[in-house]
Amino acid sequence: MKVAGSIRVYTGHGDKPQDTLIVQAEGATRCPAYRGCAYVVFEDLALADYGNRLPSLTFEVFADAGDTTVGEITRAMLPEADVHDLDQVLAGFSIDQGSVADVLATIADAVPISCSSTGDQLVVQSGQAVAGRSFPLLPLPARSEDTQAEKVKTTGLSRKREPLPRVKQSALRYYDVARDYQPGLQRGIGRNEQGELQVIELPAALSADAARLIANSAGRRAARPSDTITYRLVEIDPVLGPGAIVRLPVAAGLWEITQWEWQKDGLTLDLTACNTRTSTNAASVADAGRLNLAADLVGTPTMLAAFELPWDGVGSGNSPIIYAAVSAASAGWSGASLFADPGGDGGTLAALGGTGRRRALLGRTLSVLAPASPLLIDYASTLDVKLAGADLELQDASMGQLLQGANRAKVGSEIVQFASASPLGAGNWRLSGLLRGRGGTEWAITTHVADEVFAIVDEALIRLDSQTVGDAGNARIVAAGLGDASAIGAPISDRGATLQPLSPVKGSASRLADGSIALTWVRRARGAWLWIDAVDTPLNEETEVWEIGFGDANAPSLRWQTNSADLTLTLAQVAALPSGVPQTFNVRQIGRAGASRALAITAPA
Repeated sequence: MKVAGSIRVYTGHGDKPQDTLIVQAEGATRCPAYRGCAYVVFEDLALADYGNRLPSLTFEVFADAGDTTVGEITRAMLPEADVHDLDQVLAGFSIDQGSVADVLATIADAVPISCSSTGDQLVVQSGQAVAGRSFPLLPLPARSEDTQAEKVKTTGLSRKREPLPRVKQSALRYYDVARDYQPGLQRGIGRNEQGELQVIELPAALSADAARLIANSAGRRAARPSDTITYRLVEIDPVLGPGAIVRLPVAAGLWEITQWEWQKDGLTLDLTACNTRTSTNAASVADAGRLNLAADLVGTPTMLAAFELPWDGVGSGNSPIIYAAVSAASAGWSGASLFADPGGDGGTLAALGGTGRRRALLGRTLSVLAPASPLLIDYASTLDVKLAGADLELQDASMGQLLQGANRAKVGSEIVQFASASPLGAGNWRLSGLLRGRGGTEWAITTHVADEVFAIVDEALIRLDSQTVGDAGNARIVAAGLGDASAIGAPISDRGATLQPLSPVKGSASRLADGSIALTWVRRARGAWLWIDAVDTPLNEETEVWEIGFGDANAPSLRWQTNSADLTLTLAQVAALPSGVPQTFNVRQIGRAGASRALAITAPA
């Protein structure tokens, strides 16, 4: 399904869009490369068919091929700021809410950032000591003549070092590039104590090694004792605002101004020692973990076949057993919804549920399956088939597995089993070692043509509700999936196969000494596929009724009915048999839903 209309995509930040692109909802459009934020406005979308609600929409964003840095991200958000020394490399960065300050605060949890202002200029730089960069030197602290005042007034400064903090192990949560950008977690150095980890949430794409370095740096910063100085000045300098990094004439290292207070006799600065910068090029080895990556495959159209199967002996056997074989050319197929068209005229559809993502072993025959005896293993015939997808596979089966029901396949109307499946390439297979006419379908052995439906009868088939499907002979099954331009419909083949009685076997006709004819046959029953010793074959019908016709199978000249698997015609009845018709007795079992196919018995001379 597609939505008519267009979508306007703004790239930039806030109320200052830099680029505008109209994206047609009917197709995919690639946005030009941009840095910064983007937001979307829906325009002219026809939503009447969706209850005036936005349907499920997918946006695919193509990022720049190369890496980025924290400095580049900051410059994209603050193009007029002076940004330097933020060279931490990121494979990508994503945040979908919050102001610029919120974004910088999120980054600063992992990569220290210092912000200050010089006049109208905003300065954003690293919050760590950077070697080789010049920082302003403060004058000597100013002393006060008031000997009764606190130490900071008498000496001009007060220094305090906190004891070693009791910290837990730090960890960084990020998007791992080696695991298809799935969330990853790297632990930094530090003691692993009871309680939860101090986890830094960084919505950035990183390698496991880079994430481990950042986690280690965060662990060192957290373990460093706090060193602060209260510093008194008598001159105001616009450069010396909160966030500025300075040097002191009375202490080594670099210091960040965290706050300042303007008093009547001077300016008091609160300074915090800057952490020593850790090289981002230091060696670090980390494991990204195992990736169970789903195949990124294109969705393909649905392939569908529907048919009714003979009763397998499970359940009551009084309802039609209808299956749908649903498949596709690739594993990118995401399944389909099934519907019943009871009238077969495209009218009201009844929901049958979904298929799931499992594909049936469905295909078409490439050759015509030759006739063979259903009583012997057919080693002479082979059958070439083409499956729906080249990645679908068939398996060989031993004789023991075949006797347990393995490798059952529906070929046209016949059910066969195969012992050997040889791949021919491109999804083509050659089947051999065949068992023919399984499930009472020996009548279909001589009906094969080219390009028939081929479907493996296994758990991948979808059992359909026969009541929802209905009894109409022209009922259809309809499938609709994400990869289908329109709904796919298929008729239900072999209607009545479940409830139709099986034809009898081993028919014989013999002339008795008095000239009468004795007919005998052996009964078979629906669903009675197991040969149980010392137990008669169950009837599986309400009553045992046989119809015997003489002459043409479809329009017999004479008919008889009996309740046992035999019939004796008297001499008078034999004399009344017409001579201008086929001299054949056709025996059918009458079941609850109809008659079986006929067993032909040639009349004796």
